[in-house]
Amino acid sequence: MKRKSIYGLAVVMYLMTIGCDNTEDGNYVDPITLYEKVNGNWGLANLKMVDDFAKANKIEPSEQNLSTYFNYEDFKIKFNVDEKMNPTSYEVLGDVPPLFAPTGFWELSSDFQPTNASGPVRIYLYSDAQKTQKTDELRLTSVPGNNDEMELQLVHSSGGSAFVSYVFKLNAIN
Repeated sequence: MKRKSIYGLAVVMYLMTIGCDNTEDGNYVDPITLYEKVNGNWGLANLKMVDDFAKANKIEPSEQNLSTYFNYEDFKIKFNVDEKMNPTSYEVLGDVPPLFAPTGFWELSSDFQPTNASGPVRIYLYSDAQKTQKTDELRLTSVPGNNDEMELQLVHSSGGSAFVSYVFKLNAIN
């Protein structure tokens, strides 16, 4: 009798282990890319100009809030993607002085947020749809998440040294 119960227990344990081998957790979906997060309409929450030379040399003031100057409170930017979430065009809306080309095409330096210390993802701006004529580069310093906020940085440099940066804090517009 003891042998039958040990045999029965072994069969039950074997069936449990092979029965748990295929966990059904839904259909496979592609991971969410940064293109899906950046896509859409963004309105300016804040625009700050940073004098990088003054900041590096501890000269005050090194920052200036530009949000309410030059109509920047009307600044909006729209990043477009196609049906496969590939980047297409972008457009700056609002009657504001251009800090970078107001229309063109864009792509990211990486589809996903890097996990190493390689720095922020870059948004490359182009004048042509083939993306051969780069006009500017933005740094994606804060990635949109569940709070629908994003931060971009535009850095102007000379001789390899940054002299002024513009930090755009943006909110998603529905």
